[in-house]
Amino acid sequence: MAWFRKEKQKLVAQKRELAADVWEKCEGCGEILYTRRLEENCRVCPECGYHFRISAPEYADLLFDDGLTEEFDGGIRSADPLGFVDSKPYPVRITQAEQKVGSYDAVLTGAGRIEGREVCGGIMDFGFVGGSMGSVVGEKIARMVEQGVDRSCPVIIVSASGGARMQEGIYSLMQLAKTSAALQRFARAGLPYISVLTHPTTGGVTASYAMLGDVNLAEPGALIGFAGPRVIKETIRQDLPDGFQRSEFLRDHGMVDRIVPRGEMRDTVALLLHHMS
Repeated sequence: MAWFRKEKQKLVAQKRELAADVWEKCEGCGEILYTRRLEENCRVCPECGYHFRISAPEYADLLFDDGLTEEFDGGIRSADPLGFVDSKPYPVRITQAEQKVGSYDAVLTGAGRIEGREVCGGIMDFGFVGGSMGSVVGEKIARMVEQGVDRSCPVIIVSASGGARMQEGIYSLMQLAKTSAALQRFARAGLPYISVLTHPTTGGVTASYAMLGDVNLAEPGALIGFAGPRVIKETIRQDLPDGFQRSEFLRDHGMVDRIVPRGEMRDTVALLLHHMS
């Protein structure tokens, strides 16, 4: 008899799943944004102006006419001078970062053109171990600056960093002096250096090349500082003012020359280079 009886089946609602890269939530206002619209707006929220982080190659494409047409020292890789192990061995951490980002360290250096003018540039990538500055970052920045001297062309550095890389200890801290000395030689050559500060720019990077620009530009709302607010508050035992260490606060106190939205950065840099050169 079972041949002539249709068994009852439960109706199951099928959920339509959207691709994970179709929508993104803004960390500034909580708005759900269409990814394509966000990309067309330089990954800046059209509702509140929050600047999402972007990779070094993406920033290079945004800033230069045709991206970095020549890469410098792309094959340099970090060593493990201290045999450092935290939750995992340092070489393992580096290998995982390489696979995640697609480059060998936290800065992309090279040469390109901005409105036809040759420029040497260094662009940091926060996705690589928090944009931390180890010996490779310092070496690539210093070599890129020397290339600027040799080619008699301006230098631009876009910073995004959590600070010095603790896994390399004193070798990391030595990069502050190395990069600063290279920029001093660059300044003596009478060439312009523009520093672009993005969210976040902290620690040893702030204490060296990030704040040494002839002109210091910053994206809106970027966290910029050396030590974190909690450490400073505990040290001075005072409450910190509203907006402390944000780019707007630093502009008002003379540490940043101008705040420039990402979509206007290329035109602003080009205008500055026109006047400074």
